[in-house]
Amino acid sequence: METGLRDKVVLITGASGGIGNALARVFADEGAMLVLQGRSQFEALQAFAAEQGWHDRALCLQFDVADREATFEAVRRAAVHFGRIDCCVANAGVWPEPDIPLYAMSEERVRSTVDTNLLGAVWTTQAFLDQLAENGPRDDGDGASLVFIGSTAGRFGERDHADYSMTKAGMSGLVRTLKNEIVRIDPYGRVNMVEPGWTVTPMARTALADDQGLKRVLQTLPMPQLGRAVDIARTVAVLCSPKLSRHTSGEILTVSGGMEGRVLWERDAIDTDAVRRRIRDES
Repeated sequence: METGLRDKVVLITGASGGIGNALARVFADEGAMLVLQGRSQFEALQAFAAEQGWHDRALCLQFDVADREATFEAVRRAAVHFGRIDCCVANAGVWPEPDIPLYAMSEERVRSTVDTNLLGAVWTTQAFLDQLAENGPRDDGDGASLVFIGSTAGRFGERDHADYSMTKAGMSGLVRTLKNEIVRIDPYGRVNMVEPGWTVTPMARTALADDQGLKRVLQTLPMPQLGRAVDIARTVAVLCSPKLSRHTSGEILTVSGGMEGRVLWERDAIDTDAVRRRIRDES
Protein backbone atom coordinates (compact mmCIF):
# COMPACT_ATOMS: atom_id res chain seq x y z
CA MET A 1 0.00 0.00 0.00
CA GLU A 2 1.34 3.43 -0.93
CA THR A 3 2.14 5.58 2.13
CA GLY A 4 3.37 8.69 0.35
CA LEU A 5 6.39 8.84 2.67
CA ARG A 6 9.03 8.39 -0.03
CA ASP A 7 11.49 11.30 0.08
CA LYS A 8 9.61 12.94 2.95
CA VAL A 9 11.96 14.21 5.66
CA VAL A 10 11.22 12.72 9.08
CA LEU A 11 12.69 13.96 12.37
CA ILE A 12 12.84 11.24 15.06
CA THR A 13 13.99 12.12 18.57
CA GLY A 14 15.26 9.39 20.86
CA ALA A 15 16.38 7.49 17.77
CA SER A 16 19.02 5.48 19.63
CA GLY A 17 16.47 3.60 21.78
CA GLY A 18 14.46 0.50 20.98
CA ILE A 19 11.40 2.26 19.58
CA GLY A 20 13.61 4.93 18.00
CA ASN A 21 15.63 2.34 16.07
CA ALA A 22 12.43 0.66 14.91
CA LEU A 23 10.98 4.01 13.80
CA ALA A 24 14.10 4.73 11.76
CA ARG A 25 13.96 1.32 10.06
CA VAL A 26 10.26 1.54 9.22
CA PHE A 27 10.49 5.05 7.77
CA ALA A 28 13.64 4.13 5.84
CA ASP A 29 11.80 1.14 4.36
CA GLU A 30 9.18 3.61 3.10
CA GLY A 31 11.88 5.66 1.39
CA ALA A 32 11.90 8.59 3.82
CA MET A 33 14.88 10.81 4.57
CA LEU A 34 15.84 10.69 8.25
CA VAL A 35 16.91 13.19 10.89
CA LEU A 36 17.93 11.08 13.89
CA GLN A 37 18.47 12.65 17.31
CA GLY A 38 20.57 11.03 20.00
CA ARG A 39 22.20 12.14 23.20
CA SER A 40 24.09 9.77 25.51
CA GLN A 41 24.01 6.86 23.01
CA PHE A 42 24.95 9.00 20.02
CA GLU A 43 27.94 6.92 18.92
CA ALA A 44 25.75 3.82 18.91
CA LEU A 45 23.18 5.73 16.84
CA GLN A 46 25.82 6.71 14.29
CA ALA A 47 27.04 3.11 14.10
CA PHE A 48 23.44 1.89 13.65
CA ALA A 49 22.83 4.31 10.76
CA ALA A 50 26.12 3.31 9.13
CA GLU A 51 25.29 -0.40 9.44
CA GLN A 52 21.99 0.24 7.66
CA GLY A 53 23.82 1.96 4.79
CA TRP A 54 21.96 5.25 5.24
CA HIS A 55 24.95 7.43 4.35
CA ASP A 56 23.01 9.80 2.10
CA ARG A 57 19.59 9.22 3.64
CA ALA A 58 20.15 9.94 7.36
CA LEU A 59 21.51 12.91 9.28
CA CYS A 60 22.44 12.04 12.87
CA LEU A 61 22.47 14.94 15.32
CA GLN A 62 23.58 14.94 18.94
CA PHE A 63 21.64 17.25 21.25
CA ASP A 64 19.56 17.20 24.41
CA VAL A 65 15.83 17.77 23.78
CA ALA A 66 15.62 19.30 27.27
CA ASP A 67 17.83 22.13 25.98
CA ARG A 68 15.54 24.46 23.99
CA GLU A 69 18.29 26.43 22.30
CA ALA A 70 20.19 23.31 21.25
CA THR A 71 17.00 21.75 19.92
CA PHE A 72 16.14 24.78 17.78
CA GLU A 73 19.70 24.96 16.45
CA ALA A 74 19.74 21.28 15.50
CA VAL A 75 16.33 21.35 13.81
CA ARG A 76 17.29 24.45 11.82
CA ARG A 77 20.47 22.68 10.70
CA ALA A 78 18.46 19.64 9.61
CA ALA A 79 15.94 21.80 7.71
CA VAL A 80 18.80 23.51 5.85
CA HIS A 81 20.45 20.15 5.10
CA PHE A 82 17.34 18.56 3.57
CA GLY A 83 15.47 21.69 2.56
CA ARG A 84 12.62 21.15 5.01
CA ILE A 85 11.21 18.69 7.58
CA ASP A 86 7.84 17.11 6.77
CA CYS A 87 7.19 14.87 9.77
CA CYS A 88 8.24 14.91 13.40
CA VAL A 89 8.09 12.03 15.86
CA ALA A 90 8.61 13.26 19.44
CA ASN A 91 9.86 9.99 20.89
CA ALA A 92 12.71 10.94 23.27
CA GLY A 93 12.02 10.04 26.88
CA VAL A 94 13.36 8.51 30.07
CA TRP A 95 11.99 5.92 32.51
CA PRO A 96 13.72 6.72 35.81
CA GLU A 97 14.57 3.99 38.26
CA PRO A 98 14.06 2.91 41.00
CA ASP A 99 10.36 2.65 41.89
CA ILE A 100 9.56 5.54 44.25
CA PRO A 101 6.17 6.83 45.45
CA LEU A 102 5.58 10.50 44.74
CA TYR A 103 5.74 11.60 48.40
CA ALA A 104 9.31 10.27 48.61
CA MET A 105 10.46 11.37 45.15
CA SER A 106 13.17 14.01 45.00
CA GLU A 107 12.66 17.36 43.30
CA GLU A 108 15.67 16.61 41.12
CA ARG A 109 14.08 13.43 39.73
CA VAL A 110 10.71 15.08 39.07
CA ARG A 111 12.25 18.05 37.30
CA SER A 112 14.62 15.88 35.28
CA THR A 113 11.79 13.66 34.02
CA VAL A 114 9.59 16.63 33.17
CA ASP A 115 12.48 18.40 31.41
CA THR A 116 13.20 15.45 29.13
CA ASN A 117 9.82 13.82 28.57
CA LEU A 118 7.38 16.73 28.48
CA LEU A 119 9.38 19.91 27.94
CA GLY A 120 11.64 18.02 25.55
CA ALA A 121 8.56 17.20 23.47
CA VAL A 122 7.46 20.85 23.68
CA TRP A 123 10.82 22.22 22.50
CA THR A 124 10.96 19.65 19.70
CA THR A 125 7.46 20.64 18.62
CA GLN A 126 8.25 24.34 18.73
CA ALA A 127 11.36 23.87 16.60
CA PHE A 128 9.52 21.67 14.10
CA LEU A 129 6.61 24.10 13.73
CA ASP A 130 9.01 27.04 13.51
CA GLN A 131 10.78 25.56 10.47
CA LEU A 132 7.40 24.58 9.01
CA ALA A 133 6.24 28.19 9.30
CA GLU A 134 9.46 29.36 7.66
CA ASN A 135 9.33 26.89 4.77
CA GLY A 136 5.56 26.80 4.34
CA PRO A 137 3.33 23.89 3.32
CA ARG A 138 4.38 21.48 0.60
CA ASP A 139 3.28 22.38 -2.92
CA ASP A 140 1.83 18.89 -3.46
CA GLY A 141 -0.71 19.28 -0.63
CA ASP A 142 0.75 16.48 1.50
CA GLY A 143 0.29 17.95 4.97
CA ALA A 144 2.93 17.95 7.68
CA SER A 145 2.57 15.44 10.50
CA LEU A 146 3.52 15.54 14.17
CA VAL A 147 3.24 12.39 16.30
CA PHE A 148 3.94 12.18 20.02
CA ILE A 149 4.96 8.91 21.67
CA GLY A 150 2.94 8.79 24.85
CA SER A 151 2.30 5.81 27.11
CA THR A 152 -0.51 3.87 28.72
CA ALA A 153 1.02 5.21 31.95
CA GLY A 154 -0.49 8.55 30.96
CA ARG A 155 -3.93 6.94 30.63
CA PHE A 156 -3.96 4.48 33.54
CA GLY A 157 -1.14 5.80 35.75
CA GLU A 158 1.94 3.88 36.86
CA ARG A 159 2.52 3.14 40.53
CA ASP A 160 5.80 4.57 41.87
CA HIS A 161 6.39 6.42 38.58
CA ALA A 162 4.16 9.47 38.93
CA ASP A 163 6.85 11.62 37.32
CA TYR A 164 6.73 9.53 34.16
CA SER A 165 2.96 9.12 33.99
CA MET A 166 2.24 12.84 34.41
CA THR A 167 4.61 13.75 31.57
CA LYS A 168 2.87 11.33 29.23
CA ALA A 169 -0.57 12.52 30.34
CA GLY A 170 0.51 16.08 29.55
CA MET A 171 1.00 15.14 25.91
CA SER A 172 -2.75 14.61 25.54
CA GLY A 173 -3.30 18.31 26.06
CA LEU A 174 -0.64 19.11 23.49
CA VAL A 175 -2.32 16.91 20.86
CA ARG A 176 -5.75 18.40 21.40
CA THR A 177 -4.40 21.95 21.28
CA LEU A 178 -1.86 21.66 18.49
CA LYS A 179 -4.27 20.05 16.03
CA ASN A 180 -5.99 23.44 15.98
CA GLU A 181 -2.74 25.41 15.72
CA ILE A 182 -0.82 23.51 13.04
CA VAL A 183 -3.47 24.23 10.40
CA ARG A 184 -2.70 27.95 10.64
CA ILE A 185 0.74 27.08 9.26
CA ASP A 186 -0.20 24.14 7.04
CA PRO A 187 -3.92 23.72 6.29
CA TYR A 188 -3.44 19.96 5.91
CA GLY A 189 -1.11 19.53 8.92
CA ARG A 190 -2.00 16.85 11.44
CA VAL A 191 -1.13 16.09 15.08
CA ASN A 192 -1.67 12.71 16.76
CA MET A 193 -0.25 10.51 19.50
CA VAL A 194 0.53 6.82 19.92
CA GLU A 195 0.31 5.35 23.44
CA PRO A 196 2.39 2.17 23.67
CA GLY A 197 1.63 -0.31 26.42
CA TRP A 198 4.32 -2.62 27.75
CA THR A 199 6.77 -3.03 24.88
CA VAL A 200 9.94 -5.10 24.72
CA THR A 201 12.64 -2.43 24.63
CA PRO A 202 15.88 -1.92 26.58
CA MET A 203 14.09 0.69 28.74
CA ALA A 204 11.48 -1.88 29.83
CA ARG A 205 13.66 -4.96 30.21
CA THR A 206 14.38 -4.47 33.92
CA ALA A 207 10.67 -4.27 34.78
CA LEU A 208 9.94 -7.37 32.67
CA ALA A 209 12.97 -9.42 33.73
CA ASP A 210 11.40 -11.53 36.50
CA ASP A 211 8.35 -13.78 36.16
CA GLN A 212 6.32 -11.97 38.82
CA GLY A 213 6.79 -8.62 37.10
CA LEU A 214 5.96 -10.16 33.74
CA LYS A 215 2.82 -11.82 35.13
CA ARG A 216 1.68 -8.53 36.66
CA VAL A 217 1.85 -6.96 33.20
CA LEU A 218 0.23 -9.88 31.38
CA GLN A 219 -2.68 -9.98 33.83
CA THR A 220 -4.01 -6.80 32.21
CA LEU A 221 -3.69 -7.93 28.57
CA PRO A 222 -6.31 -9.92 26.63
CA MET A 223 -3.61 -11.28 24.29
CA PRO A 224 -0.79 -13.32 25.85
CA GLN A 225 2.03 -11.34 24.28
CA LEU A 226 4.00 -8.13 24.65
CA GLY A 227 4.32 -5.36 22.11
CA ARG A 228 7.39 -5.06 19.92
CA ALA A 229 9.07 -1.81 19.00
CA VAL A 230 8.17 -2.40 15.36
CA ASP A 231 4.48 -2.59 16.29
CA ILE A 232 4.71 0.97 17.57
CA ALA A 233 6.81 2.17 14.65
CA ARG A 234 4.42 0.85 12.02
CA THR A 235 1.48 2.59 13.71
CA VAL A 236 3.42 5.86 13.78
CA ALA A 237 4.24 5.52 10.07
CA VAL A 238 0.56 5.07 9.26
CA LEU A 239 -0.31 8.23 11.21
CA CYS A 240 2.46 10.17 9.46
CA SER A 241 1.37 8.95 6.04
CA PRO A 242 -0.36 11.67 3.99
CA LYS A 243 -2.11 8.89 2.05
CA LEU A 244 -3.26 6.54 4.83
CA SER A 245 -4.11 9.17 7.47
CA ARG A 246 -4.81 12.35 5.50
CA HIS A 247 -8.01 13.02 7.51
CA THR A 248 -6.81 11.83 10.93
CA SER A 249 -5.83 14.50 13.46
CA GLY A 250 -6.19 15.06 17.18
CA GLU A 251 -6.34 11.32 17.84
CA ILE A 252 -4.69 9.28 20.59
CA LEU A 253 -4.17 5.69 19.47
CA THR A 254 -3.34 3.13 22.13
CA VAL A 255 -1.18 0.20 20.98
CA SER A 256 -1.21 -2.08 23.99
CA GLY A 257 -2.77 -5.41 23.09
CA GLY A 258 -6.16 -4.32 24.43
CA MET A 259 -4.97 -3.30 27.90
CA GLU A 260 -7.73 -1.71 29.98
CA GLY A 261 -5.84 -1.03 33.19
CA ARG A 262 -7.59 -3.85 35.07
CA VAL A 263 -6.78 -7.47 35.91
CA LEU A 264 -8.15 -9.96 33.37
CA TRP A 265 -6.28 -13.15 34.26
CA GLU A 266 -5.26 -14.99 37.40
CA ARG A 267 -1.48 -15.20 37.70
CA ASP A 268 -1.50 -19.02 37.75
CA ALA A 269 -3.14 -19.05 34.31
CA ILE A 270 -0.26 -17.15 32.68
CA ASP A 271 2.44 -19.13 30.85
CA THR A 272 5.46 -16.83 31.03
CA ASP A 273 7.67 -19.39 29.27
CA ALA A 274 5.44 -19.24 26.18
CA VAL A 275 5.54 -15.45 26.22
CA ARG A 276 9.33 -15.39 26.51
CA ARG A 277 9.64 -17.90 23.63
CA ARG A 278 7.49 -15.60 21.49
CA ILE A 279 9.71 -12.65 22.37
CA ARG A 280 12.82 -14.60 21.36
CA ASP A 281 11.23 -15.81 18.10
CA GLU A 282 10.22 -12.26 17.12
CA SER A 283 13.59 -10.68 17.98
